[in-house]
Amino acid sequence: MSIPRHISEFLDSHQVMYQYCQHSPAFTAQGIAHAQHISGRELAKVVMVAMGLDRVMTVVPANCRVDLSRLRSLIGRDDVRLATEEEFKDLFPDCELGAMPPLGNLYHLEVWVDEAVRAHPSIIFSAGTHAETIQMSFGDFEKLVRPKFGDFSMLTH
Repeated sequence: MSIPRHISEFLDSHQVMYQYCQHSPAFTAQGIAHAQHISGRELAKVVMVAMGLDRVMTVVPANCRVDLSRLRSLIGRDDVRLATEEEFKDLFPDCELGAMPPLGNLYHLEVWVDEAVRAHPSIIFSAGTHAETIQMSFGDFEKLVRPKFGDFSMLTH
């Protein structure tokens, strides 16, 4: 396995410094954090939401979930809900389902990042597979992706 070419070429073409890490396959964000020996607060996960026919990428810490009522208020739409895998699986043809990176601009998607992710100097996220992650400075991530920000996560129990 390796990072999908689309992703590595994008990062390399922007001369972004990043670290690539392989780990044992994990299929949940908390599982990835455990495999990498990091806290769920340190790993960013993508949660796809639907608004009518539109899909939006949200990014929250692995130990959190999206508070849909707060996200609806931020976005200003009442029809925000979690997207089903069926609704977004074709948007990421180069990634394993559920392992897409928060590089929404590569996939023509709006990206919303929770303030708890922004609070860290670096961001760690799935690199398109269930056995690899990328870590980069949050500043570089913000310049590349140009996300919108808000406070819309809540800790999972």
